[in-house]
Amino acid sequence: MDDLGTAATHSDRRARLRALIETSHLEALLVTSATNTRYLTGFTGSNGAVLIGSEPRDDRLATDFRYQTQVETECPGIDVLIDRAVGPAVAAHAASTGVVRLGFEAEHLSVAAHAGLVESHRDLELVPSVGLVESLRSVKDDTELAALAEACRISDVALAALLTEIRVGLTEQQVARRLESLMLDHGAEATSFESIVATGPHSAIPHHSPTDRPIAAGDLLKIDFGALYAGYHADETRTFVVGAPAADWQREIHALVAEAQRAGVAALGVGVEVRDVDHAARSVIAAAGHAEHFGHGLGHGVGLDIHEAPMIGYSATGILGDRTPVTVEPGVYLPGRGGVRIEDTLVVRTGGPVSLTTTTRELLVL
Repeated sequence: MDDLGTAATHSDRRARLRALIETSHLEALLVTSATNTRYLTGFTGSNGAVLIGSEPRDDRLATDFRYQTQVETECPGIDVLIDRAVGPAVAAHAASTGVVRLGFEAEHLSVAAHAGLVESHRDLELVPSVGLVESLRSVKDDTELAALAEACRISDVALAALLTEIRVGLTEQQVARRLESLMLDHGAEATSFESIVATGPHSAIPHHSPTDRPIAAGDLLKIDFGALYAGYHADETRTFVVGAPAADWQREIHALVAEAQRAGVAALGVGVEVRDVDHAARSVIAAAGHAEHFGHGLGHGVGLDIHEAPMIGYSATGILGDRTPVTVEPGVYLPGRGGVRIEDTLVVRTGGPVSLTTTTRELLVL
């Protein structure tokens, strides 16, 4: 399987984006995000840009000479321009088709690149646009959901294998390297991100980079990781105790985080405000007196990017749609002592959320 799909898949995505461009009162859109370019065309190279015009015949993908053969294989359904300066190339094509009002991805085009386009294409009115492609990407098709499911399956299988090897004395770095090797062995093309392996007091750091600290008996062990498969990212966190029975305080905060996660998952639904999902989980932790120990958002969308729309947080806006993958990842972090996070990747569906990650959420003693 790959995430590239068929030419028809990408043509359909461009058609749906074309409708959004029209409702945004634009004549065309310059897409410069590498991830969005991949989503719309299947192109996986490092230098590309796409023009989505008012008609399919006006669409163009630009890349440079290095990818000429690759683009012919990956992107049979769109005409291609070969030019090192991909943004100016597609902008020039837009002008040649009579476009005046050209949208651009304001969150992805650099200030310098924008200034260059303004200088070289004074016949174009460049109009900033935000989130058009991302709004399409938040709802996944069958191919995307299958890739996400496989990424999560690989993650679960790799974690299960790792847990049989965990012992006192292994360092955080050793555990991280072994987990990443296991994911590759089980079919991942890469890891979704640098694995977070945090032991003892380090587990109280939400995004801790693994060090040479060895696991001690009685430590909390927090592992946040994911496999990358066909371009799609898994994201999962589990927290364990190693080498000794769990202390009362460890059991208490783990039970609290598990309860908060169940509340967040139960709140997921089509048409639900994302901030309401965050509140459902956060209120559980706040009621237990740990509001100040949960300072990050509850979750985020996941797909071609590890963090993508929709964001789920106390100040976030937006409504969940059917077939939207998200994470739910509450945590409680006690500085100097330790912390717990439990995270799953789930898909919002009309019949209720479906978890793609399935490793037990119980507090295991390894």
